[in-house]
Amino acid sequence: MTTDQAAAYPRVLDELLPDACHIDALRANNRIESDHSQLKARLRPMRRLKRLRCAQTVSAGHAFVRNIRRGHYELGVDAEPGLWLSAAFAELTLAV
Repeated sequence: MTTDQAAAYPRVLDELLPDACHIDALRANNRIESDHSQLKARLRPMRRLKRLRCAQTVSAGHAFVRNIRRGHYELGVDAEPGLWLSAAFAELTLAV
């Protein structure tokens, strides 16, 4: 479990999750925080999301596209890495 250095975390985590490894090193969660920075940048011009359903749809679509670009699915794997997204959507259109 990665958290900031708040004094309450160690006691609470020991009570709730005794087997968890608690990491509170400075900047340990930068990779986690930066993962959703592109989604936040996309939502700023849209002035946030007003409904929960809209938030779920946008975040699921964003995660799907990012996972295709990272090569987590077997969609478009035969294409060059820069063309994974377009090849994956071409395969999806054939499947639908």
